[in-house]
Amino acid sequence: MSVDFKIYLITDRKLITHHPSLITAVEEALKAGLKAVQLREKDLPTRELLNMAYKFREITSRYNAKLIINDRLDIALCVDADGVHLGQNSIPVGAVRKLINALRITHHASRFLIGVSTHNIAEASTAEKEGADFITYGPIYPTHSKLQYGKPVGLESLAEAAKKINIPIWGIGGIKLDNVSDVINAGAHGVALISGILGEADVKSAAKSYLKAIGEIL
Repeated sequence: MSVDFKIYLITDRKLITHHPSLITAVEEALKAGLKAVQLREKDLPTRELLNMAYKFREITSRYNAKLIINDRLDIALCVDADGVHLGQNSIPVGAVRKLINALRITHHASRFLIGVSTHNIAEASTAEKEGADFITYGPIYPTHSKLQYGKPVGLESLAEAAKKINIPIWGIGGIKLDNVSDVINAGAHGVALISGILGEADVKSAAKSYLKAIGEIL
């Protein structure tokens, strides 16, 4: 399965104040043309998360978009998601790939994406060596959602990672319309966004603006 999207929308239902639900907000982004969503609601109980994942699978399929589930490989497999996104303390990439190969009747390894969150070049290099299909790298800029990962890595570190890493890199953390071009020009394949889209009153318009900005760069 190819990694053919430029904007990676990561969910946070706590940001949703102008829409009836996270589902309706994400659907607006999909209507704008976004092609990848990571369901990342870490604090939901398993059954609630699973029910939400089924709903996300339905709407992402309707708009021909990829659905990636954060960390929970079991839920990703249950809803026939397109992949899983792992943290530094998650099950290793190799273990995920081994399980996918064992279940190749329904989830062939070639169509299941594995992403990894990375915060420095060493982590990015390890993710690539272990067989990740893509990584997020950051935080690039200061952002409340990434405070636990320390100081921003900055554009220079992103550029260095882009030169050393051969799998696609999505810049993440504090990315806005006025700096998205800098992130892409530093070598990122695309950008991962949370509040930049879901924190806006008009989600569809915000998504279109980012898509347009990246389209003008590339």
